[in-house]
Amino acid sequence: MSRTSCATVATFWEIGDHDEDAHRRMLLSTGSFLREAIPRGVYRGWLAQTGEGRVVAGAGVAIVPWPGSPEDPAGHRGWIQNVYTEPAFRHRGLARRLMQAAIDWCREAGFVHISLHASAAGRPLYEGIGFLSTNEMRLRLR
Repeated sequence: MSRTSCATVATFWEIGDHDEDAHRRMLLSTGSFLREAIPRGVYRGWLAQTGEGRVVAGAGVAIVPWPGSPEDPAGHRGWIQNVYTEPAFRHRGLARRLMQAAIDWCREAGFVHISLHASAAGRPLYEGIGFLSTNEMRLRLR
């Protein structure tokens, strides 16, 4: 498997995760998830292509079950994932346009909140769109 074999692997490689065995396991679970989630309508994706049809950027939204809160009683939440642009196509506004398409879709679908995890490189884009840091904390169990 090449570290550039897919956007998901390339993303993790670029942020410093070079564990190819972990990448293989991730691709297996991601493939299984997407084969089920896309037909069920719980994952929506957007792609940017060249004039020749080559995919060079993408973004997705996983619709995840959520117990709700007083400000957002819905039983689901949108989680933006898999935002990636191939290096040769960066700084052309592709990620921003894909993010705007995802945000517009989430807004039209009635979501109150959408979330994402940002890499250091992606943070300025997301902050520029209006995303704010939250009080989320994480404990690694394994």
